Amino acid sequence: MVQARAEVATDKPERYGKQLASHLGRRCGVADEDGGVRITLPVESGAGSCLLAYRPGVLELRAEAEDAEVLDRVRDVVGRHLERFGQRDSLVVRWQPM
Repeated sequence: MVQARAEVATDKPERYGKQLASHLGRRCGVADEDGGVRITLPVESGAGSCLLAYRPGVLELRAEAEDAEVLDRVRDVVGRHLERFGQRDSLVVRWQPM
């Protein structure tokens, strides 16, 4: 299992997390769990997901996958959509390995 993490500074972490989960929920699995909301992407080459956790001033993203290729796909989909939704607030997703 490979993992990556990003902390996105925003004064609206829950709003952006819910918007992202709602949008991706049309094609992905979305489930509430302890600590946040998990989005599971349907990736042909393996399983990948991202946990969205809300803290004051921060939307934390914790991506995990079976291998690096799938992790890259999870990071791309989640990061690209979040940055697009947060353009007005200049949201930036910078992934770090865990």
